[in-house]
Amino acid sequence: MFSPSARLIFKRNRSLLVQPVLILIVLGLLLTYIKNHKLDAIEKVTINWPFISQAIKDHLILSFASAAIIIAIAIPAGILLTRPKAKRLTPLVLLIANVGQAFPAIGILIISGILFGFGKPIAIFTFAAFGILPILRNTVVGLQEIDPFVVESAMGMGMTPRQALWKIEIPLAVPVILAGIRTTLILTVGVATFGVFVNGGGLGMLIIPGLKLNRQIVLLTGGMLTVIVAFTMDWLARLAEEFLRPRGI
Repeated sequence: MFSPSARLIFKRNRSLLVQPVLILIVLGLLLTYIKNHKLDAIEKVTINWPFISQAIKDHLILSFASAAIIIAIAIPAGILLTRPKAKRLTPLVLLIANVGQAFPAIGILIISGILFGFGKPIAIFTFAAFGILPILRNTVVGLQEIDPFVVESAMGMGMTPRQALWKIEIPLAVPVILAGIRTTLILTVGVATFGVFVNGGGLGMLIIPGLKLNRQIVLLTGGMLTVIVAFTMDWLARLAEEFLRPRGI
């Protein structure tokens, strides 16, 4: 079923097998609780498969789309900031990214909605702006921590700076960069619950009505599904870390 390398990875990291089992147990407990609870007319509006499946779909769209934008911007920017001509800008850019993440996500989202309109696109780009720091910082740190003598040795063997970047520096920085991507995925899953405030959908469509209408089962369902999605994304990111990590690192 699995290749020898995959079996070795799972054997070395047994928690990779434990986490999906725990996710299934939590999901099973949630479904059992819902099944044994008598829903009233208001609860039935949200606690039904079509509504929940659409909310999960919207949540995944918000999370993955914003994470993809962050990756497309943060990794090239992080690489650029470690090049000799741009190194002096690194503290300033990281400071700006830190300040940006210090603002409450919900505040940025509401202001963006008022200024630019509502819907999924504005939610996605707002979440992307909010979550850029982990990947940007990890890309910079991962490349800066490489022993300069390793790069100098590669260039001394005839490599150009670009070849040294792609063949030496980036492979060595991959574990740190992947850790940043994993953090960003979890972050975007969490803030995606705010998408409901700008008509972006997501699991916030269960959490907010559950709070406003004091329906505990609706609130619990939205919250637990968000946790399950977050843990699933974390597990997939851990798999990616193991399979994409250069062998021997």
